[in-house]
Amino acid sequence: MKIALISTSSRKNSNSLRFVNYIRHLLAEVGQHEVSIVNFENYDIPYVGQGSVKKDTLTPFQEELIHAWEAADLVLFAMPEYNWTAPPQATNVVHQLGVPTFKHLFDNKVFVMVGISNGRGGRQPALDMTTVVNKTISFTNSYSIVSPKLYESHETDKNLDESGHFVGHEVYERTARAFLHYTLNVAHRWIISEPVE
Repeated sequence: MKIALISTSSRKNSNSLRFVNYIRHLLAEVGQHEVSIVNFENYDIPYVGQGSVKKDTLTPFQEELIHAWEAADLVLFAMPEYNWTAPPQATNVVHQLGVPTFKHLFDNKVFVMVGISNGRGGRQPALDMTTVVNKTISFTNSYSIVSPKLYESHETDKNLDESGHFVGHEVYERTARAFLHYTLNVAHRWIISEPVE
């Protein structure tokens, strides 16, 4: 399975990047997956109303993001919680790419949402992004799903080191592994199933 792990924080060495690296380590244990990581540190997508993404003049960051996303069967968004919601970069990506030119990014995919917090939060950004992605799938008349199980990464900086290795409480590791197991099962079922004619 091809998996894109997207850290939607533009901060250097962010907690979101720690989390996607952690998931990459867990996926390496099971093998059989082609994993790519996209980091928003060099984010340069114009905000809605200030420009658009042109497929013939993509910047290096835009090309990296779109290439990883279009190749993936499973797309995981890790989003920091800013003022109880998703960061503007995350939702802006969906708004800017949810257009006919990039419709293929929302077709035949499984999306999964993770909210990242250095405290006890993360649910709201994952819920907000679920709404935006689901609406875009519907609007583009695409055939994809958003996994119903989201993950709240609590106290991320206490549970994961800067390289994404687990160093924290056993509950964190147990719940993260259960979340990943569920996610891979949903993706596997979606990918191998045949569409109804």
